[in-house]
Amino acid sequence: MQLTGAEIVVECLKEQGVDTVFGYPGGTILNVYDALYKHSGDIRHILTSHEQGASHAADGYARSTGKVGVCLATSGPGATNLVTGIATAYMDSVPMVAITCNVILPLLGKDTFQEVDIAGVTMPITKHGYIVKDVTILADTLRKAFAIAGSGRPGPVLVDITKDVTAALCEYEKAIPEPPTKPSFFTAEEIEKAVALIRNSQKPYVYLGGGAIISGASQEVREFVHKIDAPVCDTLMGKGAFDGRDELYTGMIGMHGTKASNLGVSGCDLLIALGARFSDRVVGDSSRFAAGAKILHIDIDAAEINKNILTDASLVGDLKEILIKLNDSLDQQEHQEWLRHIQELKQKYPLNYHQEGLSCPYVIEEIYRITEGKALITTDVGQHQMWASQYYKFSEPRTFLSSGGLGTMGYGLGACIGAKVGRPDKICINIAGDGCFRMNMNELATASRYEIPIIQVIINNHVLGMVRQWQTLFYEKRYSQTELNDKVDFCVVAQGLGCEAIRVTTKEEVEPAIKKAIAGNKPIVIECMIPEDDKVFPMVPSGAPISEVFDEQDLK
Repeated sequence: MQLTGAEIVVECLKEQGVDTVFGYPGGTILNVYDALYKHSGDIRHILTSHEQGASHAADGYARSTGKVGVCLATSGPGATNLVTGIATAYMDSVPMVAITCNVILPLLGKDTFQEVDIAGVTMPITKHGYIVKDVTILADTLRKAFAIAGSGRPGPVLVDITKDVTAALCEYEKAIPEPPTKPSFFTAEEIEKAVALIRNSQKPYVYLGGGAIISGASQEVREFVHKIDAPVCDTLMGKGAFDGRDELYTGMIGMHGTKASNLGVSGCDLLIALGARFSDRVVGDSSRFAAGAKILHIDIDAAEINKNILTDASLVGDLKEILIKLNDSLDQQEHQEWLRHIQELKQKYPLNYHQEGLSCPYVIEEIYRITEGKALITTDVGQHQMWASQYYKFSEPRTFLSSGGLGTMGYGLGACIGAKVGRPDKICINIAGDGCFRMNMNELATASRYEIPIIQVIINNHVLGMVRQWQTLFYEKRYSQTELNDKVDFCVVAQGLGCEAIRVTTKEEVEPAIKKAIAGNKPIVIECMIPEDDKVFPMVPSGAPISEVFDEQDLK
């Protein structure tokens, strides 16, 4: 049947099972929005307050559901406003398709009003980018975009379409989408080598990254960890892949990882990295990272092998598939003495914080207790992000959404909206610092417009907390441009944007505020006032080995 390019876009979205898109209209993409209007019963469109909010919402939807997230924007500034969200998704391997429209083909390259080469702009931060100038290839291009976004190591794909293509007529035939592929390149000999390394290890340690969640391998991970009888740590992206309440779990690794994890990994004889990329925030000084250990690295992306840390053995492929083979090949291992040592580290170096007065760790612990650990938590970036990862015990995959690789301030609120749309069964809570909240607080209007019942917790210390912490510890307390003592009232702002707001100043007020927010089933802001000099510990200085982790007691 003959359809316009805009109608083909919508039909292709329906083909892919897309039920929700996030976006903001404009001149060049009007034809697509007109087609969406006619199919509003099939695809829900969430109009965000800003295109960046749309990209973060699509990201949060994707991370929470495992589906491909979709965002839409017009040309020029509309498209460039997606860039930060696309880069965030790229760094954290999030499947997303960003659809933009551009000026008509005869005006491309002529500095036309609101013209930007968005495919060129986003080339380094997408898995692939397309400029569609011919309506006859539009449907196949969109199908390829979804396939690429969800296959292998996932990531964002950009499809830029000239406006005349969205108006042109073309024959359209419906197609059944191909399932995403997860190619594996490992051999039987490599499996045998990995099994031999594990069997010969007396002090193994498992290090989990985001790939453990993306691959859907949580069950296999837990079986593997218990079968090899090893302690396990995770990265920010790996939280929930292994039950944070399990006795073998030692907490996060890296710059703000636990002492037990950092010291344990530094003393192990075999480090098994599952779907992790050895980020600088994890390894610190790479020349002294797990110096006495052999490294077994399992990842779907061959480019990650030996990129940051040299390995002794590696397996390239889908983590779930590989772990099934390893679990079948391994006998039950026992490492009682090693585990006893790790338990002693956990007991000697527990996470702790000041108990007097209101603090972010106390708020996090109360959220965990009241929600029974079953909430879906999103965060922005900074101290509150680290506290959330430390003090909320994540036991399920896809329940902690945070910008790990790019460290995007302003990510959390849009992501929380997208997550709640994708997972309406979950209590969805975004935890943000006051500095981050300022970045995209306009998205509260999106939550109130659609009555999306998210809970926005603001940890307000009137400073850029993490930057101030560095200034305190490493810059002799020269607080250059990190104090936020101004006249902004976040509760008034929230009410002006259509949300209820509660200000919390004491520990006693936290529980009733959280319970009221959950019971209200509507968008609500809880502003928690904490001291400006609270710090995140433990900590590893930038560039130092993780074995040099220190806490407040060490400073004294």
